[in-house]
Formats: sequence, C-alpha cells, structure tokens
Amino acid sequence: MARALYIHWPFCLKKCPYCDFNSHVRDSVDAAQWQAALVADMRHEAQVAGGEPLESIFFGGGTPSLMPPQVVEALLAEAERLWGFAPDIEITLEGNPSSVEAGNYAALASAGVNRVSLGLQSLDDAALQFLGRLHSAAEGLAALDVAQRNFRRVSFDLIYALPGQSAKAWEAELARAIALGTGHLSLYQLTIEPGTKFATMVRERQFEPLDENAAADMFAMTRSMTAAFGLPAYEVSNHAKPGERSRHNLAYWQYRDTLGIGPGAHGRRLAEATVRHRKPENWLEAVARNGHGIAESRRLCRNEMASEALLMGLRLTEGVDLADLEARLGVPQHDLCDTDRLAFYERQGLAWQRGSRIGVTELGVTLLDGLLGALVPDALFDEDAPA
Repeated sequence: MARALYIHWPFCLKKCPYCDFNSHVRDSVDAAQWQAALVADMRHEAQVAGGEPLESIFFGGGTPSLMPPQVVEALLAEAERLWGFAPDIEITLEGNPSSVEAGNYAALASAGVNRVSLGLQSLDDAALQFLGRLHSAAEGLAALDVAQRNFRRVSFDLIYALPGQSAKAWEAELARAIALGTGHLSLYQLTIEPGTKFATMVRERQFEPLDENAAADMFAMTRSMTAAFGLPAYEVSNHAKPGERSRHNLAYWQYRDTLGIGPGAHGRRLAEATVRHRKPENWLEAVARNGHGIAESRRLCRNEMASEALLMGLRLTEGVDLADLEARLGVPQHDLCDTDRLAFYERQGLAWQRGSRIGVTELGVTLLDGLLGALVPDALFDEDAPA
C-alpha cells in the first residue's frame, strides 16, 4: 500500500557546513537525463509496490527548488499515472530562499506543487554567514513573500542554539518568525553531525557549541512560545496551526508505507526496507543497468518494524496507539510496551498512557533520546521471523 512518495534531488549550489544530508555540488546537471532516470526509478517502485493513490509527495534534497519546473511537472504527471492522487494530495517541495529559485515558484505551483518548505535557517545576516548560507536575511524574507503569494501552504526552517546565541536573541527572532504568518515552522537546535565541516571545526576548536543547559532552556521556550501563538509542537521540532501539519512527515512518524526514489532515498513498503545508491553517478549507473537505483533491499521482521514504529511515533505529541500497531504489525500490545517501566516513567512525569495510546510528556521530550531507549522493550531488538 503506497501512501507517500519521496523524490530526492541531490544537488546544491554549496554544501552547508552543518549538513549531513545526501547533497552534492556539480558544475552542471543534465536535467533530461535526471528526469528519465527518476521516472524509471519511480516505475520500478510502482511495479513492486502498487498500492492506493498517493496521499503525499515530497521533493527533498539537496535543493529541489533548483529543479527545472518542467521536470517537476513531468515527475508529478508520471506519479499520478502510476498511482493516482488522493483528492487532497499534499505535494511539498523544499527550497532555498534565493531570488533565482523564488523566480520559479509560480511555475512550480502551476506544475502541481501546493506546499513549500523554505530553508531560511535564520533571520540574522551574521548567523546566516556562520551557517554558510548563500542568501541574506532580506533575500530570504523576499523569497518567503513570493512563496506565500504562490502557495496555499508554506513552512520554513530556522536553526537556533548557535554558538554564543542568547535566549533573549532567540526569543526576539522566534517572535519575528511567528509574526510572518506561515502555518508551519520547523525549528531545529544546531547539532554537530559527524563528517560535517562543523564537526571538523569543533574538533579543531574553531568554535564551541552552545552549552547544553542553555540549549535546553531555548527548547523549552520555543515550545512555550509557539503554543501560545497557535503553532503548538506536534513533533519534537515541528510546529503547526490546526490543519497545517506535514502529512508527508506524519507518514514516517506514524510508520506508514513510504516509497523513496532518487540517490540515497530510503523506503519502507510491504514489510521491506529499500536504500538507493547514495552517490549521484552510482545511482544513475544503477538505473541504467537495472532499471532502478536500489543498492539494498531487505525484508523487515515484525520486531524490527515494531521498534521502528515506536521510536518514530513517540516523537509525536499524540504518541502511539498500541492497538493500531498490533493490528498492523501483528505484535501483541503486551510485547510493545513494558507496563511496569511505563508506569515508573509516568510517576516521574515523563510519560503517559490513555487507553491503548502511550506518549511522552512535555518534560519527557527534553530527555527524549534516553527515554526512547527505556520505553521501547529490549525484546523488540531481537530478531524474529520476517513479517
């Protein structure tokens, strides 16, 4: 059953120093070659997965707003031919807020994109320079204005807890961001990911990350402010007005079937995990050779799916419905939850249970990584027969 389709465009104009996504800089890109290869990869998924009409499509990257609008239009037309679209399908495209890319927004909207997610990352020029961004704050705001005039639904990202950033400065920036009026905000603490330029810079002591306690205080303030202004958190870092939650991301967090095509894309469908070749050139060669870009495909056992579903679902403020997981995955509720351990964390004010649904409290979210390891039963990490 195909619910969501992810399409990866791996190219960027510049590699940001904090980014560990599968993004690459190339002098030129043959758009026709890439369109043909993505269509081939998509057709393979349709042959294998089939399924119901798509509820969401997400163009991620990389920088998908660099895609020629005619390529986006062709890919959407092929996806609709292969699966059909749900009447209210959500079609999101990620983009950087440069003036060049903003110039494509009208054409992208005409091609069928109805939601954009912009990587503003900061409303401060000094912070943008530190983050290695190519746009200025003014250019970002101008692109946001163009996006809001062309798309019904708009989201943008900000990164906070930067080195030396004060709580007062973040509070002022967040208030300004909320006032811009979008229905969705993705607000991420700066994380130093292995293999990034920032990781090297920290190792060489070129800068020191913000103190963990200060970052935690900013996190709490972020959730409080967004809730007060009608954009409460529905996931650890994602905040939305009613009806504006990202349906595509919810497909991952609610552990629904997702198809992934393009370099490095991951998929979960029909109790099988797929991973595409990561390097663009290797992916193109695989598509030409095999008709698809899959580097690895393996069956998922029931326990593995259950543990993944819990790890993803407990990130949501709505938590996880154990009865639903039992019905979908065939794992009994008593195997999905250690009731004694859950009761202990309930008494600590870190977790909750309402009927068959369990979740993490506001206090628990601040300790989420450790709490997830405690709440997901150890037995689910043991191997069992494939589903």
